[in-house]
Amino acid sequence: MDVDEKIVVSKEGKLLMPSGSVKAENLKPPFATAAQPPLTPENTIRTVEWNMMNKQKFYPLSILSSFTIRCFLYPFSVIKTRIQVQRGNENYSGTIDAFKKILKYEGVGGLYKGFWINTFQIVSSVFYVTTYENVRHFMLARDFTDSRVRALVAGGCASAVGQTFIVPCDVVSQHLMVLGQLEKRKGGTVVVNPLNLDYKKYKSKFDLTVAIGKRVYERDGVLGFYRGYWASLCTYVPTSAMWWSFYQLYQDWLFLVMPPSVPTLAIQSMAAPLGGLTTTIITNPLDIVRARLQVQRLNSVSGAFVALWQEEKLGIFTKGLSARVAQSCVFSFAIILGYESVKRMSVLDEYRDRVRR
Repeated sequence: MDVDEKIVVSKEGKLLMPSGSVKAENLKPPFATAAQPPLTPENTIRTVEWNMMNKQKFYPLSILSSFTIRCFLYPFSVIKTRIQVQRGNENYSGTIDAFKKILKYEGVGGLYKGFWINTFQIVSSVFYVTTYENVRHFMLARDFTDSRVRALVAGGCASAVGQTFIVPCDVVSQHLMVLGQLEKRKGGTVVVNPLNLDYKKYKSKFDLTVAIGKRVYERDGVLGFYRGYWASLCTYVPTSAMWWSFYQLYQDWLFLVMPPSVPTLAIQSMAAPLGGLTTTIITNPLDIVRARLQVQRLNSVSGAFVALWQEEKLGIFTKGLSARVAQSCVFSFAIILGYESVKRMSVLDEYRDRVRR
């Protein structure tokens, strides 16, 4: 600090500035000329936006978080798929029954059938998140300030991009999930094998995965890997749009009813399962149709829906619902806990002090 004269402090403790002696730009705290404005609800950042993050931190942490969550929650996907593709309740009466039987007859490995091919979906998650955040940022820059509308549109766009990468992995992994499963039908018990593979001759999961991919290609060409693609879009685009919109809606409501002392991450972690629960109940029939199209090789969405209605009637609204609800609530909680934590860890220094705790 360039000071030619002594700094004088009054009896009240105030700093007296000798005229012409101190250069304002050289002042450092605690002698700053202008104090930082106090944090208020108006200038506190509640949602970390895309332009506030260091992308070199965000992407690696996001991928690591996604992989970790998939490791823990993948068994729910296996159970849900098994229940959805069975006829009636021939094999499993519910989520817990499916879990016990798979564990008993197939071991822990049965709960992770198709896991490694499914992990390729992590690539799609990068495109999903990038699309979601950029669409929100694009809309905000054009004065769309309603966070729920931005979440709705961005969630739908992100899903449309993500499904292009996810569906081929889904087709292969779902065949792995159900292959070799015993299914009771009229006239006896049959082995589920939609592709008519001699699957017992393959010594490793990798060889079996390659064989499934080859058989799908032989039968249907490249389009075989996109079987159920439109059904997936019809399922996941509105699901994703509604999920993000409900997440934002519940988050706004919780901020109003919760004390200010409740951390933002806690509120977000409560809003996510509520959004997941609401969305799952609404979209359950669409998800069953998608699974049937991909595994049972049905030819159209309408045909799959008609066949499903004939088999299940009103059961289409509850079939596999408990597994989906459990998966969705746990997945929603884990994803948001990881995602919002990663965003906070990646926030640029200039915004860090303004982010609501």
